[in-house]
Amino acid sequence: MVDSRPDARTLAYINLYAVLGTLENLCELDEGARALLTNKKPIAIGFQVKGGPSATLTFYPNGRCRMEDGLTHCDILLPFSSCEKFNGMIDGTVTPIPSKGFQHIKFLLKCFVPLTDLLTKYMRAKPEDLEDPVFFDKSTTLMLYTIAVAIAQIGNQDAIGKFSAHLIPDGDISVCIKDGPGATIRVEDHHMITLKKPAATYRAVMEFRDMKLARDLFDGNVNAVACIGTGDIRMGGMISMVDNVNRILDRVALYLA
Repeated sequence: MVDSRPDARTLAYINLYAVLGTLENLCELDEGARALLTNKKPIAIGFQVKGGPSATLTFYPNGRCRMEDGLTHCDILLPFSSCEKFNGMIDGTVTPIPSKGFQHIKFLLKCFVPLTDLLTKYMRAKPEDLEDPVFFDKSTTLMLYTIAVAIAQIGNQDAIGKFSAHLIPDGDISVCIKDGPGATIRVEDHHMITLKKPAATYRAVMEFRDMKLARDLFDGNVNAVACIGTGDIRMGGMISMVDNVNRILDRVALYLA
């Protein structure tokens, strides 16, 4: 029998690519995030997780941020002895120690940490903050990107997720909010990647009626199956692809709770 419990390794992939990876979009959407990047030249932070993922986040002087898979040139290297230790950094119980780039500690403390704090403000928004429609839209957009990337990581790493991914044929699946942001989940030989942009063409689509409906779904306040029945979530194309993505989506909440 397959263990249905979340595992630390899959969570590490989600935390790196889906959570920290959303810093890319935070810097695009939030002027305050861009203002934190006062560095005069690009600074790259490498994350190396033993037995898990590795990626590089580069912060540019113009306020942009980009994540790349693997360890490219990095000014700061943060190694983690296990997936559990890396996950501990994300939940605030572990303080990482750089093995390279001690001269950039100020950047970590004055720029990187405030950026992650700002991301947390959007991702775990307080009810009073969500009353601001601009904040609401930004928060919901960031959640869409995070969830879309998490779907791919669960499909690739989680035992139950991989079972569902194995049933999905090759092609693009559009996950989007009507008249709003969208993401593309691309499946190739049962391996999933997420492109944080709307699908130009797709084999299947899952479209939420509006930002409010998407938010209610992300927060667990409405039932996806019921919303499909009422037409608040539109499914089209090869429905079996969306069905299996929905099965993976059910596991996202277990990891991102």
